[in-house]
Amino acid sequence: MTERRAILSGSTFEERIGYARAVVDGDRVHVSGTTGFDYTTMTISDDVVEQAEQCLRNIEAALSEAGCTLADVVRVRYLLPDRADFEPCWPVLRRRFGEVRPAATMLVCGLADPRMRIEIEADARRRV
Repeated sequence: MTERRAILSGSTFEERIGYARAVVDGDRVHVSGTTGFDYTTMTISDDVVEQAEQCLRNIEAALSEAGCTLADVVRVRYLLPDRADFEPCWPVLRRRFGEVRPAATMLVCGLADPRMRIEIEADARRRV
């Protein structure tokens, strides 16, 4: 049987809603939609670029606990309420994923909290 385990970040949302920041399922790691909240302080910047950077730090922490890095990401989804906010994030995304080149999708949709300006979801493959 393949390994399946939940990775928790300490976000209050995980407990209140009932989900895990990430799930390791064999050699696959599925990272939930991750926003720009700093989960240690439960604060969020007003700036979309800073939120994108924090999203990626949060994703990196979950991947690290799963034995991965951003270099192992094979699929990423960007969710934004305002399409105009996406292009300012491109330099951050290019810096972190430019060599990795995961499959990617950007969707315009509402997010759970009006302070959230970007949410990023990722799937990675562990090198076991």
